[in-house]
Amino acid sequence: MLATEAAALGAWLVHYSTDYVFHGSGAAPRNEDAATGPLSVYGQTKLDGENQIRASGCQHLIFRTSWVYATRGGNFARTMLKLAAEREALSVIDDQIGAPTGADLLADITAHAIRAAQRQPQLAGTYHAVAAGETSWHGYACFVIEWARAHGLPVRVAADQVKAVPTSAYPTAARRPLNSRLDTRKLRSAFGLTLPHWHAGVQRMLHEISS
Repeated sequence: MLATEAAALGAWLVHYSTDYVFHGSGAAPRNEDAATGPLSVYGQTKLDGENQIRASGCQHLIFRTSWVYATRGGNFARTMLKLAAEREALSVIDDQIGAPTGADLLADITAHAIRAAQRQPQLAGTYHAVAAGETSWHGYACFVIEWARAHGLPVRVAADQVKAVPTSAYPTAARRPLNSRLDTRKLRSAFGLTLPHWHAGVQRMLHEISS
């Protein structure tokens, strides 16, 4: 409905999609033209949404992203800080790989892209938008916990007691892609952007939630 109305009005539509449109096999980052293959209803409905936007003929920017967090509300880092202060040992998945991406980074990318696309309508299309670098959930957890330890936050768990475990250790009804790597070269080239490493955004978020 939004796409249809945007097309009728000549308005731009910005839509946020996900790495879940891919099946998550292999280890290479996927670009925007890679074959899709959702593993879950969530991924399939997000892909259906993308396709309906494209079919509507409206001017659009679709941003596929992953592992999104924000300072407000619950997030993975908050959960790890809480558990690390309460428990002597943790088990965290290490075979899902992606890039923690801040909502503030996505907002900045969006604002820049909209300005550019309004001047150059040919920039409309689908882009991958994630922070630079990559990690596992286990690596993410270790980074957060060591940051907390270094900044005097309560940490009960020892560094060698954050255990790496496979996804199979935490079975869920919906399958998650193991490889959430997204290639951002198209985004960076089209809009002249340099994307910060995921460490930078997570550190900023940690400072904000701990102050």
